[in-house]
Amino acid sequence: MGLRTYGAAVLAVVAALLLMAGPQREKALLATRALEPIRALEAKAASGPDDAEAARALAQAYVDARQPGLAVALVGVAPLAVRGDLRVRHVYARALMDQGRSEEALAAEAGVLAACRPLVEGRSIAGCDALLLASALRRTDVLRALVSLGVEDAQAHPEETLVAYQNATREARVMVQ
Repeated sequence: MGLRTYGAAVLAVVAALLLMAGPQREKALLATRALEPIRALEAKAASGPDDAEAARALAQAYVDARQPGLAVALVGVAPLAVRGDLRVRHVYARALMDQGRSEEALAAEAGVLAACRPLVEGRSIAGCDALLLASALRRTDVLRALVSLGVEDAQAHPEETLVAYQNATREARVMVQ
């Protein structure tokens, strides 16, 4: 009789704990306010898997929603023509940086700069404009500073990241009297 009483008491306690805890639901990966625009971009990217602009826009939306892993995964499974697009590679480098993979991000951004090199020499290249080149140059400078300081994850080391950013964006000013 004592064993049954203890068993019933344990069962009653477990049942009470389960009732107090309430239902456990999975948390959404994306905030609810960001879902509608991302759903539209996902539908557009799914309908045209070879559309580099749709893939870039979706990857950028994932990065903006603080889900760089989704952006990296998207670019990773994209067709070769989409992965080769300079704007997609630029967003991919940003996602790698946000994911804490500074060395890989630097390599990806250096690839964008190498592909845009003809623009610096005055020749036009498809997919590379002055805004992309300026953004890639700035990000490459910051990533080089991060890597030189040994910072792999910028979010885990905010003090070193600030120093790297200040070093990369420092400007010399000359005063003439």
